[in-house]
This record gives sequence, C-alpha cells and structure tokens, in this order.
Amino acid sequence: MKPTMEEYKTKKFNELEEKIGIKFKQPNYLVQALVHRSYLNENRAFPLGHNERLEFLGDAVLELAVTEFLFENYLNPEGELTNWRAALVNAKMCAQVANEIGLEKYLFLSHGEAKDAGTKAREYILANVMESLIGAIYIDQGWDVAEQFITRWIITKLPLVLEEGLWMDPKSRFQESAQEIVGITPTYRVLGEEGPDHAKEFVVGVYLDKEKIAEGKGTSKQEAQVSAAEEGLKAKGWKGPKIEIFKQEGGVDYLG
Repeated sequence: MKPTMEEYKTKKFNELEEKIGIKFKQPNYLVQALVHRSYLNENRAFPLGHNERLEFLGDAVLELAVTEFLFENYLNPEGELTNWRAALVNAKMCAQVANEIGLEKYLFLSHGEAKDAGTKAREYILANVMESLIGAIYIDQGWDVAEQFITRWIITKLPLVLEEGLWMDPKSRFQESAQEIVGITPTYRVLGEEGPDHAKEFVVGVYLDKEKIAEGKGTSKQEAQVSAAEEGLKAKGWKGPKIEIFKQEGGVDYLG
C-alpha cells in the first residue's frame, strides 16, 4: 500500500486518532476509510482506493460485536434482541455517531458531494464511513480493539434505544402510545405537495381524532408520515411502549 502521509497530515488525521483513542499501525487504512468513491473520479492519481471494501468488512464486524454483546448480556427473545440490534447498527445511528466523532471534516468527497452537507445523502455517506472506519480498525488493530471501539461509541447507546423506544419505527411508536394513553388510533392526511414530479416534497399531518398533533415533510408520503410521527412523539412527550428487560446474570449492564 502506497504511503499517504501528505493527506494524513493535511487533514490532521492524528487528531482523529486522539479522538477515538487509537493509533493506527498503518495510517493508510484510516485515510482510506474516509475516501468516498466520488473523490476518485476527480482525483485519479490518488494513491488509495475508495472505502467500500472496508465498509463491507466493518458492517460485519459491527453486527457481530453488537450481536455478541446482546447475546451475552440479555435473555430477551430473539425477535426483541434483533430489533435492539437493528436500532444500534442502522444508518441513522451510524451517522449520528459519525457526527459525534466528527468524521465529516475528514471526508474525501467530490466537489458535488461536498456541497451536500446536511442532506440525507450526506447522512448516508457518514453512516457508510462509520462502518468503513470500523473495518479499518479491525484490519489494523484486530478484534479486541474494534470491539472496544464499537462498545464505546455504539453499544453504550443501548439505554437510549430502550428508553426512547427506538427499536420501533416512529409510526408504530406513535400509534401504540396513542392507543395506550388516549385510546385513539392516529390518522395521516396529506396537507400539501411542492416541487416538480421528480423532486416532489409532501407535507403530511398526523391527527388524533380531529386534532392535528404535528406535521412532517418527506420526498414520499410514507417518509412524510414517519416525519410527522416523529414530530408527534416530540409534541406529546411520548417515548413508545415499555419493554421488559431480562438481564443475564453477571453480564455487563449499561442500563443502570
């Protein structure tokens, strides 16, 4: 693998290593984890490839680490543990953690992609970068360090997932909460549409009986409904249904 110390120094990757508490034996793995495919289209002389192979590896490492932790520490049924795992490893959570670490400023992106800060496309890229970083840590440092990294940044989010009901999708959480608390099943209505057919944005309201609780926007009606449900949960201060937690005796406990 060719050296990329110039890029390593320019973007101050040493500060990223300090942030995550890992000093790479081969810094090229760390640099490559942040290279999006689009960057290479404009920089064909760049000495490294894009991060998709590392992402493929990191996805498997992340899922195994979370699965092993849940298996060893909780006795809940398979279906519940599967939902918990999905909430910990999904794109939204990975992008959130990538932002907490501050990965965005280290990204190698094309000029076009670089303009899309704050968009869903950028969130998707950050989620993938989180997985490629895990892959880079695993291949450079081994399983134990990768597992420690995943535990520190992702598995410790489990209390939040369970407290906020994030193991369920927002529409299900809002519906179950509404039925349990006020005895009403929510309904959704399209309030408006904007933009051309190829880039339409929908505005949807969520109602309890005739009362509009919140609005949401999205590029599809389904997406707008999910957004409205999320806003409805915030407006009502609802967190979704409680779940009984069966802890494994002697296991690690992040739930307090």
